[in-house]
Amino acid sequence: MAAAVNPIKVDAHTDQLISHAAHFLGRSKKDIVDVAVREYIDNHRAEIQESVTRALHQLDGTVAGSVSLLTGMSRSELDDLGGFADR
Repeated sequence: MAAAVNPIKVDAHTDQLISHAAHFLGRSKKDIVDVAVREYIDNHRAEIQESVTRALHQLDGTVAGSVSLLTGMSRSELDDLGGFADR
């Protein structure tokens, strides 16, 4: 299956940096962004994993858990606003 191409938007300064790097390294802008994103994710893998683990702990199958994750509000904050009846 062919990979989907999805455009990303960056500010003008970042685009200029990507363009310069691509030119001086003899690579395409797409290659520069691909490598940069992969390196960034590799360098922040533990941070990403920690966030995923926290999110999974919040998703306990309850409506309150889902709303808490989506809103960033704690269970006690949701309870202060009236809470949710668990099904």
